[in-house]
Amino acid sequence: MDPGFDSLMRRAEHADPGAADELFALLYRELHDLAERNLRRAGAPPTLGPTTLLHEAYLNIAERGGVAFPDRGRFLAYASRAMRGLVIDYARRRRARKRGRELEITLTDEIGSAAGTLADADELQRLGDALDELAILEPALAELVDMHFFSGFAFAEIAGVRGVSERTVQRDWRKARLLLHRTLLDGDDVAVV
Repeated sequence: MDPGFDSLMRRAEHADPGAADELFALLYRELHDLAERNLRRAGAPPTLGPTTLLHEAYLNIAERGGVAFPDRGRFLAYASRAMRGLVIDYARRRRARKRGRELEITLTDEIGSAAGTLADADELQRLGDALDELAILEPALAELVDMHFFSGFAFAEIAGVRGVSERTVQRDWRKARLLLHRTLLDGDDVAVV
């Protein structure tokens, strides 16, 4: 655990003026990398950049009161979830202006792989909806998907945050992929890799 992060987080939770800004500055580089990964995964066009996404997510998170994060990993997973929602909204607006082609959703273990791109607004929306359904059924599995797939955390890092073995995280990952696969197939003929 990072004592600086923990202290800032506690101060921000207790509405300490400036603590949220200090926290944002402390994590800026990490959050910027997270925004880049989210955009790469979504296949977002160059009109939406990582800095814009990061600042939009910051405003989104800052508007929500009473949100507590027990550690850095969960904060980054929450930030990733906020970014994912913004990318989906952006893709939806873009889709409303221009109809796209059908693409296959892929959910791989390797961050940044060409196969891991979600370029179609409908596919991205369906994945977001499937993750929302998963969050209702199995919140820990939905958080795992956000941490690994969208935030780029390694299984070992997630295991450390959760206080479980890496093997447990890998089993949970397989279960999350299976549940997402089923949810997506129930909605349409979409393949999840």
